[in-house]
Amino acid sequence: MTARLAGIADAPADYERLGLSRSEIAPWEDGARTDDSPGTYEWWYFDAHLADGAKLVVSFMNKETIAEPKKPLAPVLRLGLDLADGRHFEKLVHYPASAWSAAKDHPDVRLGDNRFAGDLHSYRINATAEEISVDVTLTGEVPPWRPSTGYLLFGADRSLEFAWLPSVPQGAVTVRYSVAGEHHETTGVGYHDHNWGNVGLLKIVHNWYWARGQVGPYSVIASYITAAGAFGYEPIPIFMLARDNVLVGDDPARVSFERHGVYTDQATGKPVAATTRYVYSDGEDRYEVSFIRRRNLTADHLADSLKGFKRIAARLAHFDGAYLRFAGDIEISHHRSGELVESYQDEAIWELMYFGRARAQ
Repeated sequence: MTARLAGIADAPADYERLGLSRSEIAPWEDGARTDDSPGTYEWWYFDAHLADGAKLVVSFMNKETIAEPKKPLAPVLRLGLDLADGRHFEKLVHYPASAWSAAKDHPDVRLGDNRFAGDLHSYRINATAEEISVDVTLTGEVPPWRPSTGYLLFGADRSLEFAWLPSVPQGAVTVRYSVAGEHHETTGVGYHDHNWGNVGLLKIVHNWYWARGQVGPYSVIASYITAAGAFGYEPIPIFMLARDNVLVGDDPARVSFERHGVYTDQATGKPVAATTRYVYSDGEDRYEVSFIRRRNLTADHLADSLKGFKRIAARLAHFDGAYLRFAGDIEISHHRSGELVESYQDEAIWELMYFGRARAQ
């Protein structure tokens, strides 16, 4: 039997090597997991759907790009804000290396006067990017979670790593934000995760769908990652479903992934599923989680975000990466012994990231 070239680290030896517990997540796991050296990258991410109709994204990143991690520490603040009136703001602010610090024993990241700090349950995020400023309090409702160890390993020797920790799969948010002196205060539902690695995602990932959502009593994190061709396009499903903040299931072996209504996106040329569906089967229980696209929020060629020589080099190398972000509906239904037990629907946002060229359908 041929050994898998890509997959989640979930063997007892993996937990022992990484110093992790199967049943508990410790505060240090959301602290700095790299030393910021060339060859590594790391970021802390937050997003929220707000009661006033706005959507907010904040990332503290130790490097601007995760495509090529060999560069030295070059921190950047990313802040995205979509307002209910249709205004869209996307900020990327660069800082000198001296402006960056990240504690190792707990989450406390500082980038100039900006700060992202917490304790796996309560977080405070302060960030300013040009005319946009935000002050966020996030309180976890669903406990911290990770898919097994949280490490995705690639290569025959399993030395290439990309790691992921959803520290707050779902939480309550209070936020004050301002846009050019226009002040708002509201509440909402938020999410925070933490990522790090030692290899550029361009080298290990072909594409991924990634989504999270909250509807009725359910919370879900769902992703379907396809490894790069060098790793056999190995599928890596990741799934977590909670009801009333209690875990229902997270075993990837019980998940099947479906794409429906696949079409070619005109802006990027990528095949896109109008509906993605994750089906989780556990004995007599079957849960279907569907994300149904209504419109694109973003459809960009990744090369367009590069500047100068890097952009020219990407074009010459025929780099064809793309990022798409969708708005639509999430539907969750629960069947037991073939009978519908309950069903819920709400709004959701999810993404499709392409690092490789589209494969033949």
